[in-house]
Amino acid sequence: MNDRLRANVLRMTPYTPGKPIDEVKRELGLTEVVKLASNENPLGPSPKAVEAVANAAKAMHLYPDAWGYDLKVAIAGRFGVGMDQVMIGNGSDELIHLLGLVFLESGDNVVIGAPSFVRYDAAAELSDVELRKVPLDADWRHDLGAMASACDDRTKLVFVANPHNPTGTVLTHSEIVAFLDALPEGVVAVLDEAYFEYSAGLDDRLDAVSLIADGRNVVVLRTFSKAYGLAGIRVGFGISSAAIVDAVNRAREPFNVNSLAQAAAIAALGDPDHLDESVRVNLEGLSRVAGAMREWGFETVPSRANFICVNVRGDGGEVFQALLREGVIVRSGVPLGMPEYIRVSIGTAAEMDAFLSAFERVVVGVGV
Repeated sequence: MNDRLRANVLRMTPYTPGKPIDEVKRELGLTEVVKLASNENPLGPSPKAVEAVANAAKAMHLYPDAWGYDLKVAIAGRFGVGMDQVMIGNGSDELIHLLGLVFLESGDNVVIGAPSFVRYDAAAELSDVELRKVPLDADWRHDLGAMASACDDRTKLVFVANPHNPTGTVLTHSEIVAFLDALPEGVVAVLDEAYFEYSAGLDDRLDAVSLIADGRNVVVLRTFSKAYGLAGIRVGFGISSAAIVDAVNRAREPFNVNSLAQAAAIAALGDPDHLDESVRVNLEGLSRVAGAMREWGFETVPSRANFICVNVRGDGGEVFQALLREGVIVRSGVPLGMPEYIRVSIGTAAEMDAFLSAFERVVVGVGV
C-alpha cells in the first residue's frame, strides 16, 4: 500500500509533543509530576474565558460561526486593521499549514532558520518543495543577512519566529525592516509572533502589524495558546493583506474554529489584567532560572519567550531523562537541534522550585 502514498509525506517526521503528566506518572510510578515542556501558561486561562466557554457550551448543538465574525471584530479593533485582513485558525499551526497550501507549488522554495519551529518544515514538505535551512548565528538569533541571501526568484515564503522558537531570542523592529528591504520582490515574510506578548517593554520592539499598513509583503501570526492560556482549545489568528486572507479562507476547512474557542478568545482579549499578570510571572521566572544557572556556572540563552534554554555541558537527552525520573518534564534539546541544551518552560514559583531542586540534584550535584 505504501507505493500508493505520497513519498514526500512518508519522508515527513511526525510532531513529537511534550510528554503528558499522566503518561509520566504511569511509566515511572510517580504521584507528583511537574510539566515544564510545552510552553503553556502556568496561570491557566482568564476566568473570563472560562465563564465564556461555560456559557457558549449551552449552544454546542449548533455549528459555530464559520467566519468568526465577533472574534474578527475583536481582533480588528485591537490591532486597528480591517476585518478583511484577519484570518482565524485552529491554532496558528493551522494557518502555517494553510499558507503552505495557498502559496507553494512545484519548483518553489521556502527559507527558514535552523533550528526553528518544526511546523515550518511541514508546510514545505507537505507541498514537496525545497526547504532551505539557514543556521542561526552564534547567539542563537536568526542570521537575517544569510536568510535574505538564501532567497531567490522561486522563494515564496520565508518564516521568522520572533521571539524565536526554540531559543527565545528576539529581533528588533529595525532589524526586521532591514531584512524585508533585502528580500527579493514578491517573497512573503511570515512573522510568527506566538510569544510576542512576553517581549513587552523591550526597546525597538517589533511592530509587525504596522508593516502591513506600510504595504509590506508580510503575514503576522499570533496565538491564544501561550500568554492567553488557551492551548487546549486551539485558536490562533493572522493579519495580512486582504488578498492573502481571502486565499487562506478559500483553502481552509469550514467551521475550522469551534464556538467554544471563539468565545474564549474574545473573552481573553477583554481581560488585560490576566495577560499582564501572565507576563509578570513569566519575567520573574526567567530571571530566577537565569540567575540560578549563572550561580551554578551554566549558560542560558537570553530569552523573552515563556521558556529558557540551558546549556547542560553534555547530552541534553540524558539530562532530560534524569529530570524525568525526578518528576520534572522539560524538553530535550536533541530533537530541537540543540543537543547540549534542555528547554524549560516557565511555570509557577512552586513549579520552578521543583525544577531547580531537581536540576541541582541530578546535574549540579554530580558535577556535570
